[in-house]
Amino acid sequence: MGKFSRIGNELYAGRRTIDFVGRKALWYSISGFLVLAAIAIVFIKPLNFGIEFTGGTQYRVPVSTSLATQDTADALREAVAGTGVEGAASPTATTAGDDSIILQVEDLDQAESDQVVAAMQTVVDFDVADLSQDEIGASWGQEVAQRAGIGVLVFLVLVMLFIWVYFREWKMSVAAFVALAHDIMITIGIYALSGFQVTPSAVTGLLAILGFSLYDTVVVFDKVRENTHERLQSGQSYSDAANLAVNQTLVRSVNTGIVALIPIGAILYVSAVQLGASSLQDLALAQFVGMAVGVYSSIFLAPRVLVHLKSGESEIVLQERRAKARAKAQADRYASVPAFVEDMPVAAGPDDEDDEDDEQDRPVSRAAVAPPRQPEASDRGRVAPAVRGPVKQSNASGRVQPVRQTKSKRGKK
Repeated sequence: MGKFSRIGNELYAGRRTIDFVGRKALWYSISGFLVLAAIAIVFIKPLNFGIEFTGGTQYRVPVSTSLATQDTADALREAVAGTGVEGAASPTATTAGDDSIILQVEDLDQAESDQVVAAMQTVVDFDVADLSQDEIGASWGQEVAQRAGIGVLVFLVLVMLFIWVYFREWKMSVAAFVALAHDIMITIGIYALSGFQVTPSAVTGLLAILGFSLYDTVVVFDKVRENTHERLQSGQSYSDAANLAVNQTLVRSVNTGIVALIPIGAILYVSAVQLGASSLQDLALAQFVGMAVGVYSSIFLAPRVLVHLKSGESEIVLQERRAKARAKAQADRYASVPAFVEDMPVAAGPDDEDDEDDEQDRPVSRAAVAPPRQPEASDRGRVAPAVRGPVKQSNASGRVQPVRQTKSKRGKK
């Protein structure tokens, strides 16, 4: 068995424990710092919304099969950015099939559009009549954003109701929502820091991480409910049982996160490094960051918030007091032994056979002596009942036994 497997078994059995729930100040400080940093990043460096949300111009440049590569797209983007046109300062260019390249810029007038087309012709030789140009209005992007927001709101409401009904505990729904909001805010902050454009693919990736984050949190909460309701040990507090649940699901959460992050990380690397500004990088970045933060929140934040919300209940307070009293008693088992005082009664022992003169000189306090026991039957250790009939010696048992009478003689006295 590997070392990691042994650690997992020790965590599950409770022989090794990591205090995820007890360090409230530490985990709250880390999560609060990450959220505040994400909010500051969004204010300092706002999200770079694509033309699907802000409106703009999209060019479909026809190229030969040999030129339909990302290198050609990068050359087109650099040429357009070097024109000095304000709306074309940050263009995006991606390949579309094996015969065209799509280039997107902001809204341009006719003169600026002609200047951009001339710059593209310096890189790729094409006929202007074959160039496809589409104008994307900002109203369509606003409608997409509005519908995405409604979808997220409906999703959150349904999920919170499901968690409430399944666990029969509204505080678990609140804790899951706090962890989910934490994941979304950090993901948005890192996305803004990267400078990637916010496209419908990025919104799709953001919606996907909602399900993953809640899935991992629900697994942890299910183990918390099992430990706190079905398998609550004597003298164990709610926080101890919840912390044990997190330790028991730790290896599973880490393994699931690693398995999910490896393929998404590979897609992110290929799309961002090898393919340049690919449309896959928007989806991959949102999913990679969201899943990584989701594993963190399901382990360090959601159980801590749940225990914090439950700490005010009277039953939980009593469990906490019992657990502290039991821990104190186990720490020093002889703490309840009374200390010796001068007037403490002392029982007589075998070494107390002093001379009569000594006993007269010093008074000795002796404890009360128990009354003598009743006579017991030989070899039995119990009091024999009174005899209610004739008895005689029994050779089988070696002692006196009652004699069985016939039914006709039993009623006679």
